[in-house]
This record gives sequence, structure tokens and C-alpha cells, in this order.
Amino acid sequence: MLQRIFNYDNVVFRTITKIGYIWWLNILWVIFSLPVVTIGASTTALLYSCMKLKKEEGYCTKNFLKSFKENFKQSTAIFLLFVIVGALLAVNLVFWNQTGGTLGKTVKMFVIAASVPYFLTLLYVFAVQARFVNTVKRTIQYAFVLAVKNFIWTFQMAIIMAAVIYLNFTWLVANYVTLSIGAGVVAYFMCAYYNRIFTPYIEAAEKTAAEEMGGTEN
Repeated sequence: MLQRIFNYDNVVFRTITKIGYIWWLNILWVIFSLPVVTIGASTTALLYSCMKLKKEEGYCTKNFLKSFKENFKQSTAIFLLFVIVGALLAVNLVFWNQTGGTLGKTVKMFVIAASVPYFLTLLYVFAVQARFVNTVKRTIQYAFVLAVKNFIWTFQMAIIMAAVIYLNFTWLVANYVTLSIGAGVVAYFMCAYYNRIFTPYIEAAEKTAAEEMGGTEN
């Protein structure tokens, strides 16, 4: 009985260990996000590490640092681009909402409509950056295409993220939870979707690479 309880392969120990890993990845994400401009790179690294943790591949710290270093430039560029576009959408939404009238309402609806693909693409873009090698432009394009192609899962992820954002803006305790472990938990949960969506594309790419390698050897 005691041997089963204290066995390191016990489901309780595995769960506690995984929670510990998620907590540590959350700490790394917070530390590496402190310069603010590095939030894109640290988010990419967090998602990459959580996707690997889901599959029990590699070591958390090593995975995080590897992804942060390899994706730093491109993730930062993507982050800054989304910050600029997001700021423009927010400013226009506030401005035209205060303007009122037929023109104000029309433009406001247009801004809201433009915000939808922005938000859906944002749900995927850093995860795509974490797992695929592409230019910034193609990474953003693929993120949007995957969001649309997997709309049911995208809708579920959007609800989760909207709830997290709402709680952080309306409940002070949620900010503490997010900074202490919440970001890691959300990332780990979201990676269940990403792994399921990305796996067919990753396997197809690996198969193509293997066939090309075989053709070269012949």
C-alpha cells in the first residue's frame, strides 16, 4: 500500500510534478517578459515548452531557453506588429464610439469586424511561431488560416482567453493568480488544442523531409 502511494510513477506524484513544471515555466515566462518588448518571445517559448511537456519531451528549462533564443527576433517582430495594430484598433474604436452619428456607428462596426480576425490570429500566431519555421508574414497568414479551418476549437479557445482577460480586468486576485501560475496553466491547457491541430502538419512535413532525404541518397 505504502509502496504504491510513494511510487514516483504514481498518478498523484506525476500530477504534482507536472504542476511543478507548469509553475516553473510560468515563472520563466514572467521573468523573461519583464522587459515587456520580449513578451512575444517569452510567450512563444512558454507555448513551445508546454507543447513539449504535454508530450513529455525534453526538459522544461532547456526547451524554454532554446525556443526563446531561436525565436527571439521573429517573435519580437510579431509582438510589436500586433501591439501597433491592436493600439490602432483600440484608438479607432474609442474615437468612433464617442463620435456617434451614422458615420460613427458605421466605422465602429467596421473596426469591430476587423478586430475579429486580429484576435483569432493572435490566438495562434505565437504557437505557430513556436512549432514552424516561416517568415513573419507567412506565420501570420498560417495562424489566420488555421484559426478559420479549425473554427470549433478556435471558438472554444477564444471563449477561454476572453474569460481570462475579463477576469484579469475585473478581479484583482486574478492578476496575482495569472502571474504566479495562471499563465502557465492556460498555456498548458491551450497546448492540448495546438498539439492536436499541428500534429498532422508536423507529421506531413517530417514525411516529406524523409522522402526527400531518401531521394537524395538514391
